[in-house]
Amino acid sequence: MATVLAFHAHPDDEVFLTGGTLARAAAEGHRVVIVVATDGLMDAVPEGGAPRLSELRASAAVLGVTRVVHLGYASSGHGAVLYPDPPDRARFVRADTEEAAERLAAVLREEDADLLISYDANGGYGHRDHVRVHEVGKRAAELAGVHRVLEATMPRDVVVRLVKLVRLLRIPFRFDADALRTAYSSRAAITHTIDVRRFAGQKQAALAAHRSEVSGTGRLAPVMRVLVRLPAPVFGWVFGREWFVEARATAPSKAFADIFQPAP
Repeated sequence: MATVLAFHAHPDDEVFLTGGTLARAAAEGHRVVIVVATDGLMDAVPEGGAPRLSELRASAAVLGVTRVVHLGYASSGHGAVLYPDPPDRARFVRADTEEAAERLAAVLREEDADLLISYDANGGYGHRDHVRVHEVGKRAAELAGVHRVLEATMPRDVVVRLVKLVRLLRIPFRFDADALRTAYSSRAAITHTIDVRRFAGQKQAALAAHRSEVSGTGRLAPVMRVLVRLPAPVFGWVFGREWFVEARATAPSKAFADIFQPAP
């Protein structure tokens, strides 16, 4: 058995690209840990703590995750404006790379992690915090001596199909069609395609655990509301695969079991 550490930018990110894989890994007996760079908040942490971290812990429990860690940063937001840091912590995109990487590397060492999951170089759709996850994750793996790094992504042709589905369902979601053409990864770059259809129910329930995002007014909220209400077979059909690029892969074809074997 191995220890898998998934590094994400914000609470709820753990579900979209990796929820099924984490649930499958846990079900097969591996230790699964989630580390988030930010608490998902733009402002100071309210009394009582960050509610999105509580929702993350609920989501993690659904997926079978053993431990959740927050690196201590605030969300950097998405869009043209980068706001000043809140008074109690730095925004992740402004964090010193070495300092942030050392925080993550400390968890990797403590867990004796065999595999780090982070994001591709594009940060998926280009969110500044997601790009930062790629940069910090890569450096942390070097510092901690973790030899297996899988970068969560999607093939661009799948992204195009999902956008068409959003339009078909008339979900009010803003996106830059031109930016999507270079977002995520090319099909040729994908090294691992994980079948997670058996874990789609857990993935959908984990998404629903992020109640403040599902019921909120954020740009993804309309999409999330539709997703949590989809019939389970439909959700599994749409989200029954997850994709990764192995950072140091030399061959594109690897068995699922190989992902979670300790590095030789």
